[in-house]
Amino acid sequence: MINKPSKNKMRHKRHLRIRKKISGNTIRPRLNVYRSNRYIYAQLIDDTTGFTLATASSKGMQGLESRINKEAAARVGQAIGQKAVELGFKNIVFDRSGYLYHGRVKELADAAREAGLEF
Repeated sequence: MINKPSKNKMRHKRHLRIRKKISGNTIRPRLNVYRSNRYIYAQLIDDTTGFTLATASSKGMQGLESRINKEAAARVGQAIGQKAVELGFKNIVFDRSGYLYHGRVKELADAAREAGLEF
């Protein structure tokens, strides 16, 4: 019998491989993306101190028909981009957490770039 590895385990392996190479610091924090079945979350993290600087998610947003589509991801990207610029961060490190750079993750990244972030 053939055992097919789960997609989430494969994603987790990709995430660990990526995290070996990238980390955020006080000058250039890491923008972490988490995509669940219902929502999408984004965090700005300073890995040297271990603090989360800003967060945004589609969970608490009003006026969305669905919280899992590309529109919701774009609004989360816009929100986290505005928060980062308010905190004085322009350059960040993008951490896609092992997800493919496609669909909702891409929409979030593009909206964050439009809000003024560079990565």
